[in-house]
Amino acid sequence: MSSFNGRYIEGMTGTPNGSAPAHPEGTVLALNSPKLNGIRRLTALDTVRARIAMAVDLGLLSPGERLPQTDAIAEALGVGEITVRRALSSLCTDGVLERRRGRNGGTLVAEQPTRGVVDAAEAYHGQTAEVHRLIDERTVLECGIAHLATGAASPAALDELDLLVVAMDRAESWAEFHSCDERFHLAVAHATGLDASVQTYGTVLRRLYAYYLPYPLAALRESNDEHRALVAALRAGDAARAADIARRHVETLHRTMFVGLMH
Repeated sequence: MSSFNGRYIEGMTGTPNGSAPAHPEGTVLALNSPKLNGIRRLTALDTVRARIAMAVDLGLLSPGERLPQTDAIAEALGVGEITVRRALSSLCTDGVLERRRGRNGGTLVAEQPTRGVVDAAEAYHGQTAEVHRLIDERTVLECGIAHLATGAASPAALDELDLLVVAMDRAESWAEFHSCDERFHLAVAHATGLDASVQTYGTVLRRLYAYYLPYPLAALRESNDEHRALVAALRAGDAARAADIARRHVETLHRTMFVGLMH
């Protein structure tokens, strides 16, 4: 698979809820199998396994890289901590991850991780068209929200956005970055003062969140420069610039989300 060679614009979360049976091993199922006919058919356990394994396969998580704490992963991926613990344990069994004891221990990507072992990842591989459609929908909404927020955002709202940008600069993991990133984009929507826009935007975000993978923190911090530029455009009252920044910010997902890295 391809290694990461682009920028990921923002953290996204969300996954189907529910308990999960033990992960079945064996032959990779066909894409038209009922189990893999869209990620909505996957259990919460399988979605966590798939997203972490895909991040390793694509080089987004590097050999030896330490994963965040289970509570942070659970928040970032929208599942329970028990589900995360079970997923990490099974990925260690599969050879994708490993556990180390001691002061510098924890759960890390294996030095020579096994690749392509998580059957559920195939459900994500077949979702390119759906992901691109959601990105396009978000692009339209994000541009309109940025334009409207330019004239409507209060000083307090702009100060809140500045604080979130600083928090993302200081984030110590992709999971921590995500939490601030989500709050940032929803705060821009709230700054329009239009409740309907927030609801519509939030719906598209939640659907796109289900495809989120862990990404290199350095790339996420680089994307934060666009968050900073967006706030500056809002403060300057430059609606056209704000909308253009928002457009470029989201459109980059076509290249940097997993569907753009698998080719």
